[in-house]
Amino acid sequence: MAKHIPVLLEEIIENLNIRDGLTYVDMTLGGAGHSAEILKRIPNGFLYGFDQDDFAINKARKKLEEFSNYKIIKDNFVNAKARLNEIGITEVDGILFDLGASSFQFDIPERGFSYKYDSDLDMRMNLENNLTAKIIINTYSEKEIADILFHYGEEKYSRRIAKNIVEIRKEKPINTTFELVEIIKRSLPFRELNKKGHPAKKTFQALRIAVNDELNILKKALEDAISLLAPKGRLAVISFHSLEDRICKQIFRKYSTVFVPEGVPIIVDEEPIITLINRKVIIAKSEELAKNNRSHSAKLRVIEKK
Repeated sequence: MAKHIPVLLEEIIENLNIRDGLTYVDMTLGGAGHSAEILKRIPNGFLYGFDQDDFAINKARKKLEEFSNYKIIKDNFVNAKARLNEIGITEVDGILFDLGASSFQFDIPERGFSYKYDSDLDMRMNLENNLTAKIIINTYSEKEIADILFHYGEEKYSRRIAKNIVEIRKEKPINTTFELVEIIKRSLPFRELNKKGHPAKKTFQALRIAVNDELNILKKALEDAISLLAPKGRLAVISFHSLEDRICKQIFRKYSTVFVPEGVPIIVDEEPIITLINRKVIIAKSEELAKNNRSHSAKLRVIEKK
């Protein structure tokens, strides 16, 4: 299994403005690479880590065994605000989101995230949930599948792929990742198969997002995170595709500006509640790009609560 390397680690540590004695939240604990570096810098502080994946949590515990000033909460980050409020935490000083499936989730064939392994079409980040990619592929209508591929994967051949999926499942269920990959390859023009990148990448991304309701969850989680921040607290978000980054950018713009209705010269007592720390996205340096393939599509945005 490939070693999990945290993305944009140096940039996260720098931009979260980490100070000892304060409280931090890692909303996507994963392999705990980011959390371990934060904990090294806050011997008198505390960190809460959220993850809904038992395998990830076990990996994180091993990574963090030298520390005692942290707590892992098994839950989706959409519930983080409520879970923290339950234990009396109403404000924190820094929050991190590292979005997308963890690299070791892709490295476990039976999880069904990767088109590189032949496995069951699962794609659940939380194995306690019922919806799988197999259910979507075998029971959703042609239009529903096409819409998922187009809106969540930005796949321009979504209709063609969906049509072929529905035709083939009439003969027998589509159960495995490789079966789906073959349908996708058959659906694309020859010129697309020779382009850089795997032909199934967009479809697999779309199905993963749909199975885990990632975009709707992200919208709520980001708004909750902003409300959780103490004054001068910072929120850092690493995204890996344009849909995530667009949501992040829209929410940050919403809270960093004041909406003035047409014809109204001023709104009394209303002002932005956050400041953008970086106007342009932060991307990996050349040294990291050479060592960590996952960093190529990573974009970091950071805000500070007023």
